[in-house]
Amino acid sequence: MSPRRRDSESTAAARAERRAELLATAAEVFASRGYASTTVREVADAAGMLGGSLYYHFDSKESMVDEILSVFLTDMWAAYDAVTAAGLDARETFRSLIAESFRTIDRHRPAVVIYQNESKHLATNPRFAYLTDSQRRFRAMWLSVLDRGVMEGVFRADLDTGLIYRFTRDTVWLAASWYRRDGRLSADEIARQYMAMVLDGIVTT
Repeated sequence: MSPRRRDSESTAAARAERRAELLATAAEVFASRGYASTTVREVADAAGMLGGSLYYHFDSKESMVDEILSVFLTDMWAAYDAVTAAGLDARETFRSLIAESFRTIDRHRPAVVIYQNESKHLATNPRFAYLTDSQRRFRAMWLSVLDRGVMEGVFRADLDTGLIYRFTRDTVWLAASWYRRDGRLSADEIARQYMAMVLDGIVTT
């Protein structure tokens, strides 16, 4: 490898690392202050740089939140798809999806908060149409697992699967508002205890 190519690759890697750091900072600021009320200058201040310098990496605040949400959802769906493709029964699929949900919150907590607080507004912009698509896919996947569990006889047939879905969605994902990586319980331990509480209520035995 020529010195020029090596230097070019090193510069590109450093730029990518800096971009990731800036996105992490922007995600924290958007999550804590709200996307609409946060200015580019405030993100730059939090990153320790001049407001104009941020435009070297991103052309707009919209581009930043787009990338934050896209990375989060891509990672979440990769984890979910691996679970649903594993050939597990409904109970184990449900358990594994819960575990992956808490792990995703652990990796992307600020992005999850942004998604919860801002997706309804952002989805009115064609650029963010994928948010609505993801919500529909999310609901269909969970209902499919729950309905299959009823058919397999492992989940109670007297409970409405739509209600179970909404309860599960809200109780799991709202954990992003209080979960902390340095907290007393790890994401996996929270998932384990959550499953101990929930499965006792929906399984047949």
